[in-house]
Amino acid sequence: MNITAMTDATRWQAVLSRDARFDTQFVYAVKTTGIYCVPSCPSRKPAQRNVTFFAVPEAAEHANYRACKRCKPREQTPRNPHVTRVRAVCRYIEQNLNTPLTLDALAAQANLSPQYLQRHFKALVGVSPQRYTESCRLRFVKTQLHNGESISASLYDAGYNSSSALYGRASTHLGMTPAQYQKRGDRMMLRFTTCRSDLGEVLVAASDKGICSVTLGDDAAVLEAGLRAEFTDAVIARDDAGLRDWLDAVMALIAGRQPHEALPLDIKATAFQSLVWEALKKIPLGETRSYAQVAQAIGRPSAVRAVARACATNPVALVVPCHRVVRSDGGVSGYRWGVARKQALLAKERDAQD
Repeated sequence: MNITAMTDATRWQAVLSRDARFDTQFVYAVKTTGIYCVPSCPSRKPAQRNVTFFAVPEAAEHANYRACKRCKPREQTPRNPHVTRVRAVCRYIEQNLNTPLTLDALAAQANLSPQYLQRHFKALVGVSPQRYTESCRLRFVKTQLHNGESISASLYDAGYNSSSALYGRASTHLGMTPAQYQKRGDRMMLRFTTCRSDLGEVLVAASDKGICSVTLGDDAAVLEAGLRAEFTDAVIARDDAGLRDWLDAVMALIAGRQPHEALPLDIKATAFQSLVWEALKKIPLGETRSYAQVAQAIGRPSAVRAVARACATNPVALVVPCHRVVRSDGGVSGYRWGVARKQALLAKERDAQD
């Protein structure tokens, strides 16, 4: 069977019937657990709305899912020769991160043409070999830092040839510097609450110092799973009553209104992120600024792309109003929580000022 041509309806039926014939054809990942399995896995079946399908385990892991310890999907032997070749390249990348891993080098190692490798790798894994290599390196660094390894050792073992190479990607992929990530959630006590809003589900989480996370999405369970994945060392508990006032303030922001009092924050940031986020908080409700204008406001007029990255890594949606930053032509550009939500927020804020 052509893996990429298989329909999701066929895949879902295979999952429901635990059909082992499909175990080498695809894996399914569950948003609420962060785990992926083969179709015949004996684990409890999830709701279909929480399931995402991937052609190979490596694609699921690139999307930050973890392999099921019961069905061990990585141990399945592919029958399709294209899949076998691509997965062998994935293994080689994972085991040789500290060596040059160009497309030509990978193709030569696999005895394939660069064009063949690029085409089939992207078709199965969903990203290019270069993007997969970068994902593996960052995942390796995360694991090493989490296990207490030094930043320098983690950096070079992952194949980065300078600290700037890692720190340049850290704000986007780790959400903080490697040093901050190394200490993330350490001994923290976090409380959270969720609520349905006009923009979907909202999650607000806080430490004893202030709000550390505000996220938006379609499924409260997915938002909670994301919080637990981000703060793996923290003690996390639901506290609907204790966070009611802060949740009400966030709901006011969703409605286009300014809360009565400034909300206390407990967020990690680089010096540059702090500059950008403080600038965003100064944008009046109902108004917008371009990325270039924000860069100018912080005294870094050439750092437009860095400003965009800082907006994309904002951990507290609405409270730090990154949705008020638009393109220079006034167009609504990307938003971590979806462009439709960004457009709705701006519309609500404009209406509230009329």
